[in-house]
Amino acid sequence: MQLSAAAVRQVDTTKSALIIRHLHFEDLGTFAQPLNAANFEIRYLDVGTHDLAGIDPLEPDLLIVLGGPVGVYETEAYPFLAQERRLLEARLAKNLPTLGICLGGQQIAVSLGASVVPTGSKEIGFSKLALTAAGLASPLRHLQGIPVLHWHGDAFSIPEGASHLAATRQCMAQAFSLGPNILALQFHPEFDIASGIENWLIGHACELAETGLNPADLRRDADAAGGNLREASRLMLAQWLSELAL
Repeated sequence: MQLSAAAVRQVDTTKSALIIRHLHFEDLGTFAQPLNAANFEIRYLDVGTHDLAGIDPLEPDLLIVLGGPVGVYETEAYPFLAQERRLLEARLAKNLPTLGICLGGQQIAVSLGASVVPTGSKEIGFSKLALTAAGLASPLRHLQGIPVLHWHGDAFSIPEGASHLAATRQCMAQAFSLGPNILALQFHPEFDIASGIENWLIGHACELAETGLNPADLRRDADAAGGNLREASRLMLAQWLSELAL
């Protein structure tokens, strides 16, 4: 018996998740498990290897833009930033499910007309978030009281119409959402202690040396925070995925 196109769509519930990655070790981490559990087929697009210009921004069911070590304002030095924003602007205009982490969150903010500027200091290490009332009512509630990884020197402002979700003492704008489908995070909840922090320490060795941070301290804090963060981040993303308007 041949199934109709409608019946095939009902049977095949797989959804597509396109992941834009800037550094190989800054991957989905703990977010991979809830994505798989929600029946998303994960595909990485590595900047510098794959061509962003050939991507249909409206085709994936979900787009996730991960972190990276450059600033959104460095488009002359790194032209991919402008290409990435064109993808985001097209998706955001259609309110399609989109998540940004660190650089990805900053790219969403700029695409929505907000500013991203250097803070004058680096926020690197593990610390707890101060959730706003909106944050406590959002999937970020799972991160309440859990030290999360911060690794940035720039910060976004909250776009007009978006909900401010979280802050830290060093950075007042740590997360925002725009309806159920758009989420931007300044911090790194996806960090996976199972993969270890060594790749981060090696990959960002120059930055750590410049800021005078001791890798041993970050290693110790990662070991202390990693187990609780893994579970909390999975719950956070699972709830966000379950509330998407697909």
